[in-house]
Amino acid sequence: MTTQSQLLRMGLFDARVPRYTSYPTAPHFTPAVGAEVFGDWISAVPAGTAISLYMHVPFCRRLCWFCACRTQGTKSDDPVRAYAEVLLAELAMLKARLAPGVRLARLHWGGGTPTLLHPEDITRLAEATKAAVEPVEDWEFSVEIDPNEIDAARLDALAAAGMNRASIGVQDFDPGIQKIIGREQSYAVTERAVQMLRARGIASLNADILYGLPDQTPARIAASVQQLLSLSPDRVALYGYAHVPWMARRQQMIPSDALPTPEERLSLFETARELFVWDGYAEIGIDHFARPEDGLAKAARKGRLRRNFQGYTEDTAPVLIGLGASSISRFPQGYAQNAPATSDHQRAVREGRFSTARGHVFTGEDALRARMIEAVMCDFRIDSAELVRDFGVPQGRLSALFAEAWHQFPEMVEISAAGLVVPERARPLTRMIARCFDAYDLSKAGHSSAI
Repeated sequence: MTTQSQLLRMGLFDARVPRYTSYPTAPHFTPAVGAEVFGDWISAVPAGTAISLYMHVPFCRRLCWFCACRTQGTKSDDPVRAYAEVLLAELAMLKARLAPGVRLARLHWGGGTPTLLHPEDITRLAEATKAAVEPVEDWEFSVEIDPNEIDAARLDALAAAGMNRASIGVQDFDPGIQKIIGREQSYAVTERAVQMLRARGIASLNADILYGLPDQTPARIAASVQQLLSLSPDRVALYGYAHVPWMARRQQMIPSDALPTPEERLSLFETARELFVWDGYAEIGIDHFARPEDGLAKAARKGRLRRNFQGYTEDTAPVLIGLGASSISRFPQGYAQNAPATSDHQRAVREGRFSTARGHVFTGEDALRARMIEAVMCDFRIDSAELVRDFGVPQGRLSALFAEAWHQFPEMVEISAAGLVVPERARPLTRMIARCFDAYDLSKAGHSSAI
């Protein structure tokens, strides 16, 4: 790995860059993509295509201060149940547009807190989804689980509906840090949720943990990681906390003077990374870890790793359709995002139309650059032969793009006739190197720290 002085010279500790879960990134979406375009893109999905669906449930019983997701608090179940009715109507609209024979490869329920849904609503939504898009035989149905908001009845409904992967947010097990970030969730509560999942045959478990939180130290994050390892998750996302209070006002509750410095953030990441690797996890991309037998690790070894709005994935479906408020869909033609405000989204669906509010139509080199950025983020290398084959781009054009990256990071990228490689010593700079292939104006949005 590079020394801190080299990373400092390259600007790692000062840079703010996109996470590149899409290209172009969401701040560049415009109202040019509306409900009509979205509907046309759905209708254009060829019969027989295996697609993915994402369903967003934006409600939480309490709002965690660290979170920058599109969520809203509710003490009552009434808004959640009303929202479920809207999702059912949205599924019916989707079904009417899709060509016969389109199949469902992956379904993910995210939020917010999907486990606020009543058991009967879980069943109705799952059945309606499968009626709208018939699942393939080996489909994956994953759900984000809040250990504080789960019980036997809901888990029974999810298991009966076909859930076969669960994702649990941990963030940090230290009680003091949990209090500062507004997410109090004990190890005992989390362990109980894991035991309940496994008792129902849900063997595949994802977990999220954060570094860069206030008052976090190497010793504290090491303790949290060791507790997490005792639960034996199949996959772990080690995300850097993005402190963006100008975008997520609730983060103003978090004392900025308690946040670690960029150099300390790198130390926290390295402490956690070493523990995961020591325990036998394979490193996946820049911030994920997986058991060697897990599908994510297999995809990484075979060069089939991909990146979408949920992070790293082995999902290679050409179409991802998002349902619910603020959800983003990805098509070969571009991106489409639903109305962010829950009220606007629900109003549109109740009036019989999709709530698509903005998006992006791929033009020029968008698709080429998207793949180059994804390749850097997933594989730390760009294969020239692949790009020539899939995009028909001249080798001379690729050489010019690679030269731009080398000019910015002359010691940190290696260029040859085969393509571009980010060596292991340069991997902390991966997002910054990926930015070299971004043709859009990054000053339009405030992005998170590069480390």
